[in-house]
Amino acid sequence: MSSFTTADVPSLSGRTVVVTGASGGVGRVTATVLAAKGARVILAVRSEEKGHAAAATMDGDTEVRRLDLADLSSVRAFAESLTEPIDVLINNAGISIPPLERTADGFESQFGTNHLGHFALTNLLLPQVRDRVVIIGSLAHLIGRIDFTDLNWHRRRYRPYPAYGQSKLANHLTAHELQRRLSSVGSSVISVVAHPGIATTNLMNVEGRGLRYRIERSVIHTIAQPAEAGALPSIYAAVAEIPGGSSIGPSRLMGLRGAPAPAKRAIKTHRSDDARRLWKESERLTGTVFPFDTDQPRAASGR
Repeated sequence: MSSFTTADVPSLSGRTVVVTGASGGVGRVTATVLAAKGARVILAVRSEEKGHAAAATMDGDTEVRRLDLADLSSVRAFAESLTEPIDVLINNAGISIPPLERTADGFESQFGTNHLGHFALTNLLLPQVRDRVVIIGSLAHLIGRIDFTDLNWHRRRYRPYPAYGQSKLANHLTAHELQRRLSSVGSSVISVVAHPGIATTNLMNVEGRGLRYRIERSVIHTIAQPAEAGALPSIYAAVAEIPGGSSIGPSRLMGLRGAPAPAKRAIKTHRSDDARRLWKESERLTGTVFPFDTDQPRAASGR
């Protein structure tokens, strides 16, 4: 049984970490711990006001920069402004179960924010990454299905839960395909995926009326662990000596809570054909591509 805690995080002096969605919830806890351990942490946040408020509570070297993952022009501006080497990129930000909304580029908001925004950010920053990319998934990927005929819910009747599941399955497939591509060019950079189980963050604040919503709230608050515990898989994935392609999650109650440990991956996340197809479609939608020539091995950058 895993017993990893923040006390097990080594010194991160001299390392630079980017954490998206670092102004609240799991992202804020992750940024706080890594900064306290000596890393220079860049808080990539949609609201700079909230980002500065969060940074003011953290010990260590932090910097706040604006990033709106629901707007590809913001993603590009952020990437262009960040020219220094990055040791760890943690794709943490996300939205959960909103009514039907569209991003600045016309994508369904969950698919556009949780998947496409991070997909573009990763491709744009990857030449600067020296160690790893951590993609934050969710147990919701288990209910996810990628509908390649209507990724952005233009023809289907929009349903928030399936849309969220699709976006999180996309995260897992992307982590799988990113590792395949990194390995194919001989890179020492790794791609890993982590999920927090069920944590009491604002993503779990499901709004609604009626018995169904009261039951959901009751179940969530009975099972959920605090954000401090929900962040441990992200932190572990960012600092532990683990192989590329690893999946990390809570070790108890079927992955719902507990200390972080290697987690089993659903069969659907191993479907390489789906992962490659999603990658190509995501490239088309975002106008970003894997930045290395897959025919020419990339020199190892070292860790």
